[in-house]
Amino acid sequence: CDLDRFKAINDSLGHPAGDALLRVVAERMQAVVRSYDTVARLGGDEFAIVLPHLAEPCSANAIANRLIAAVSEPIDLDGHKVEIGVSIGFTVCTGGDVGADELFKRADIALYEAKAAGRSTSREFCAEAGARIATHGQLGLDMKEAIRRGEFRLMYQPVVVAETGAVVAFEALMRWRHPVRGEISPAVFIPVAEETGLIVPLGVWALQEACREAMHWPAHVRVAVNVSAVQLRREGLETAVLAALAASGLSPNRLKLEVTESVLMQDADAALACLHRLRGLGVLIALDDFGTGYSSLSYLRRFPFDRLKIDRAFIRDIADPDAAAIVRAVVSLGERLGMGIVAEGVETAEQLDLVRQEGCHEVQGFLFSRPLPADEALAYLQLPRALVAA
Repeated sequence: CDLDRFKAINDSLGHPAGDALLRVVAERMQAVVRSYDTVARLGGDEFAIVLPHLAEPCSANAIANRLIAAVSEPIDLDGHKVEIGVSIGFTVCTGGDVGADELFKRADIALYEAKAAGRSTSREFCAEAGARIATHGQLGLDMKEAIRRGEFRLMYQPVVVAETGAVVAFEALMRWRHPVRGEISPAVFIPVAEETGLIVPLGVWALQEACREAMHWPAHVRVAVNVSAVQLRREGLETAVLAALAASGLSPNRLKLEVTESVLMQDADAALACLHRLRGLGVLIALDDFGTGYSSLSYLRRFPFDRLKIDRAFIRDIADPDAAAIVRAVVSLGERLGMGIVAEGVETAEQLDLVRQEGCHEVQGFLFSRPLPADEALAYLQLPRALVAA
């Protein structure tokens, strides 16, 4: 078992409060299990529970659900009411041919699956998950070599004025061609990079490369670089930004850093403070994929984003009146708060017409261009505007 949000509570209320929280959690776990079961703290916020002599294998799942419910109840810590969750991975041993080390390994694999599925959930070990995680681990090792060999590259997708097709920015998108597996989707390798911490050196490289490339473009064209929650939580992002700007000579107001809403769900105060410092350097900050599950209008009040990027899901369905109403509301909100609006995922002329009608001034999507290598992005800037907007 791993506790969810323990670090945030421990950091905000202090270690004595964290210790008190761990004691409460342990007591609640012991109250759920039987008197002859074992509840042990392995370290940090990780616990192990041993349940001998289960009447039937499905009993383990029922106990896991009761543990999640018990731990999730609010806890009072010296007048501070906090809520914490628990992720549980478990395995059932039906024979005597599996040793303790293997059982712990299987439970750990199941815990990994539970945490990937979201907070306050449980998963039972299955062999397919073990194979999947082994592949996952190999990918992490391959990424280390890929960084050393320079296998990663950036592609650039234009952001254009909706009415004219004039390019105002390029978004730098990371790509990886594995020497054996070929092109690997960012949806696969970015999560691995974040889990292993490799996103930090990759992020530094992306900033340097994107800023260097942007110096070949007209002075009004910005470059957008994505920043992950891991980069925001760790020290060094501001230094990396300053170093990339200094090495390239790029003006700070030509660099736009894009963060997703999920970044603000993890230690929001620290993330917002870091974003304020970055904005103080002169760079622009955009909120990417706006409207995808974590939206909180309070963040828009607490941080003056320069751009809101409407998620492609709303643009895909913009012909639907409900989706169009959401786009219209976001555009109105952005205008009132002084934030520019970008519509992502524009793929058809009909979608372009509709986002124009709803007031989106900047758009991005395959209707205009797929992500381009650096030399093709430079050539794209030379295209006649009528051709670009066609």
